[in-house]
Amino acid sequence: MSVHPYGGRHELGQNFLTDPAAIATICAAAARTKGPLVELAAGDGALTVPLSRSGRPITAVELDPRRVQRLAQRTARNVSVVHGDLLTHRLPAVPHTVVGNLPFHLTTAALRRLFRQPHWELAVLLVQWEVARRRAGIGGASQMTAAWWPWFDFTVPARVPAQAFRPKPAVDGGILVITRRTEPLVTERSAYQGFVRAVFTGRGRGLGGILPRTGRLTSRSAHAWLARERLSPRALPRELTATQWASLWELVR
Repeated sequence: MSVHPYGGRHELGQNFLTDPAAIATICAAAARTKGPLVELAAGDGALTVPLSRSGRPITAVELDPRRVQRLAQRTARNVSVVHGDLLTHRLPAVPHTVVGNLPFHLTTAALRRLFRQPHWELAVLLVQWEVARRRAGIGGASQMTAAWWPWFDFTVPARVPAQAFRPKPAVDGGILVITRRTEPLVTERSAYQGFVRAVFTGRGRGLGGILPRTGRLTSRSAHAWLARERLSPRALPRELTATQWASLWELVR
């Protein structure tokens, strides 16, 4: 077992947040909602303790049994500390908010699972900086973001330097806030996501060439849509916004 001098177990990907400003930003974002909180990868309680001061019921999920025991002894009665895996822990069947300083190597797997869970309203997650940027469409959106944009809004309120963690990771973190849309931009999830995948993996020098090859649009209608959206035929899928993806789907559905 590999244990870092600061106490983080390398095999669990533990990098503990120590920066008060980042902690305050996460707590403020979570305060946008009411009701239960679920904290994933609670660790030593850097977020658990300040979040508990709101009086909201909190379920703090932690994989390391030693930290589960210690955290349970130093938290208030509104906090339930449970030994569990963030990738398998069953989320509540009532509206709730998810918070977590996610192990960077598990971020994508955690997000894929989270997107498919039906009851949470808001997620405030500390993830790798580049992941946060891609999910929020800063500098270009990923296929995963485009696939889920009609149902979720993504923002990044802060970058968190590597120096804010102990042990210090190799990269900066970013606070990713995911809000479930009350009215989805698209209703046909499976078909829409298949179309997004076809566009992102399609051949062609830009959307002007890619879109007709999906078999859902003629070259003429694709170029007409691009012109209406003031996009170049050489624009790439990652350059589209959430509303443009919804508009494109409305055209092809």
